[in-house]
Amino acid sequence: MRYKTILTVVGVDRFDDDLKAAADICTAGNAHLSVLVVKLAALPPIGDYGATFSVDWVEARENDVAELNASVEAAKALLSGTGISFQVDGRYSEFAGADNDIGGRARYADMALIGPSLSASPDLRSRAIDGALFNSARPVLLVPKGRRASLAPKRVLLAWNSHIEAARAAREALEIMAGAEIVHVTMVDPAGSSSGEEPGTDVAAYLARHGIKVTIDRLPGAGRRVDEVLNSHALDIAADLIVMGAYGHSRMRERIFGGVTKSMIDAAVVPVLMMH
Repeated sequence: MRYKTILTVVGVDRFDDDLKAAADICTAGNAHLSVLVVKLAALPPIGDYGATFSVDWVEARENDVAELNASVEAAKALLSGTGISFQVDGRYSEFAGADNDIGGRARYADMALIGPSLSASPDLRSRAIDGALFNSARPVLLVPKGRRASLAPKRVLLAWNSHIEAARAAREALEIMAGAEIVHVTMVDPAGSSSGEEPGTDVAAYLARHGIKVTIDRLPGAGRRVDEVLNSHALDIAADLIVMGAYGHSRMRERIFGGVTKSMIDAAVVPVLMMH
């Protein structure tokens, strides 16, 4: 599909590079950029001791809102010279509701873009990713530090495990993959999965019928974690983008025990397009 509205979520500071990169993507695709500047609200005081300082809490929230409004105006000023269609809004969100606020906004975009500036705000980054993945039915494009994302990559790594999340990601990225020089359908230890007698051939044939140039890479884990194998292979093939399903297991399980999605969110080496 064509991405005509791209949402990017940023905090209240250090967002210049993210906005410039998002503007470049929108320029290349003639897309509208929707910017949501989010500030997580100061937590309320607890107990009698906290009540003594409730005035300080109110003042802190007022300062937060002023900072948010100033950041919205700064983002508008930065984008005004780019020549793209854009909209910038601010949201002062309570921590528990931030994922719903962000997910609700993402429903009116074709994609949510999370740039590296949010790495400085781990709580906000986590709420932004969760909100977009679970509350919007839209893909999320994660851009790691030091990387630039493009919706016209030359080499794509499709992480394939036959799960429904991977199928959704592949379907979502069809147009992107159709424009690539090559797509590497990549599986780690596929013999232990439900990928059939010739793992990867079914999805490769499906992609080929869309005019996508495909090769199948079946990789041994050799005692390494799946995310390590995927990241290493992405570097080996000079991939510009990884496409993968997100959270085949529950979020709670991944947060407690770890998992491929969490590890890729935390330590991907190239931009990752995820779909739940």
